Order: sequence, then C-alpha cells, then structure tokens
Amino acid sequence: MAISIETTGMFTDEPRHGGKKAVITGGTMGTGLAIARRLVAGGAEVLLTGLRDAHLLRAQEELGARAHVVRSDATSLDDIAALGATAEEVLGHVDYLFVNAGVAELGPVAEVTEESYDRQFGVNAKGAFFTAQRMIPLLREGGAIVFTTSVADSMGAPGMGVYAGSKAAVWAFAQVLAAELAGQGIRVNAVSPGFIDTPTMGVAALSDEERLHFRELGDASTPMRRHGSADEVARAALFLAAEATFTTGVKLPVDGGLAQSVVAVLPAG
Repeated sequence: MAISIETTGMFTDEPRHGGKKAVITGGTMGTGLAIARRLVAGGAEVLLTGLRDAHLLRAQEELGARAHVVRSDATSLDDIAALGATAEEVLGHVDYLFVNAGVAELGPVAEVTEESYDRQFGVNAKGAFFTAQRMIPLLREGGAIVFTTSVADSMGAPGMGVYAGSKAAVWAFAQVLAAELAGQGIRVNAVSPGFIDTPTMGVAALSDEERLHFRELGDASTPMRRHGSADEVARAALFLAAEATFTTGVKLPVDGGLAQSVVAVLPAG
C-alpha cells in the first residue's frame, strides 16, 4: 500500500517561525547572527544588538527588512532600558529572547586586572541579568529565553578563571529564572558552546598566530576533533526556543563532546 507523506516544511525553516518576534543580544556576528539568519529565513521579525558600526551595517544589509539592528552596550543599564523600549515600540511583544552577548579574555589568575574582571562580568553576567529582567515583561506566555553560556563554566580550564566565573553566573541566572517564570508559561534554557568557529574564536584580543594555536588546541581537545560552527549553535538555541516546548532549566552542550571528556588542557596565558 502506498503511503503519502507530507514533507512541506520538514527540511526548511521557511514556515517555522512565521509571525514570531525575537530579540538577540550580540546578534551582529557569530552565533547571534546565525540565529538571526535562521529566524528571518523562517519568517520571524528580529531585533538584534551590536556595538561596531561595520557589523551593524553588514547585519542590516544581509538580513533585510524583517531585522531591526540597533547599537546597544550590554554593560549599560541605560542602553538596556532603551533596548526594552525599542522592542516594545517596534515588536510589541517578544516570543524568543536570546541573551547571547559575551566577551572572553584569557589569562592566569595571577595576571587578571580589575579592568578585565569588570569588563567580562559587566558584559557576560550583569548584561545578561539585566537584559533578561528588562525583557521579561514583554515575553508572551509560551515564550522562551535562551542564554549563551560556555563549556568553560564547569570545566575549570586554566586561563579562563574570570570568563568561566561570569558564564557560571549566567547558568545560575538561567536556572533561577526557569523556576521563577514557569508559572507564566515562559521556558528558560541555555546553550553551552565549546570551540566554535567564529571570526574571533570567542576571544577578540588574540593575534592571528594565537588564534591559529587556539584553533589547533581546540581541535585536539574536542573528542569530535573539529570546531563547531555558529550555525550548529544557532540550531541548538532555536531548538530550545521553538521546539523543546516541555523543557526548561536545561543546559544543552554544543561542544563536540568536550564537556563530557577529560578536562581540556588549555594554555594558562
């Protein structure tokens, strides 16, 4: 007996996010931009943030009319308040919030400066917390928050003390918010990337030589022996936001098995 299977939409994002509204912090490059691409391709309207003019312009040109690209500093409460006001004015409500903005600076504990500490906690922890706080009133029932944390938040990798601590804070926020918002029908989860192939490899201050070494180290440390792509992280984040409708308080590793393996030997400086 012949069986007819309806395949429309099974292998494409085209109808999947139609009518949805999303906010993505750190959305003009890397994982944030990959999330935005998939949402726009699926029919969503997105509001994404960045800081650099070139990245803002490039993202707007690529994503087109369904994207609203704004400059916003994750460490500034004034900017976060303005972002919330813009989201309310432009989108009206929010279905998906991706708290993705982040910064990493490597170095052993003995060499960490107060400026570096404040910068990383300012973006990664303070920015994540207050962005979520400001956006929660705009989230509809059935909506979702997805935080971007890191495999470093639980691995104790040398050279990543401040970054790991700030990302561990993000995961703590996600768990608390999952408990607090469950009664409102809002799910809160996190993606935990490992070594991901982005323009900066997650560490903007590296030289080309250091970045090449970091890439080689990542490939050697990851059980799957390669870097992930920003799109692979985006797929996981969108799964948590749109598909995993009975899942909250979960951290999904996107790391090629790194967190489940022996702790990677990373450089101390």
